[in-house]
Amino acid sequence: MCHHHEHEHEHGHAHAAPAGATDGDGLAECPVMPGSMAVKVDAEAAGLVREHDGRTYWLCCAACGPLFDADPARYATASA
Repeated sequence: MCHHHEHEHEHGHAHAAPAGATDGDGLAECPVMPGSMAVKVDAEAAGLVREHDGRTYWLCCAACGPLFDADPARYATASA
């Protein structure tokens, strides 16, 4: 069961990749909001990239940053 702290927001792009996917062309699924895709270059420019246990995680929006930071192991496990 995944809880998102009632995290809801709109993104201006389609969610084309399947859950858990990271494509080779610059998209990654947000570990905090499964199903929401982050454009890697946009996330990097916005400071929405996190490292945990040797893996890189791209976040879909600024609201996901504090949630991931508060409990990275929870979200890293959810997206692994």
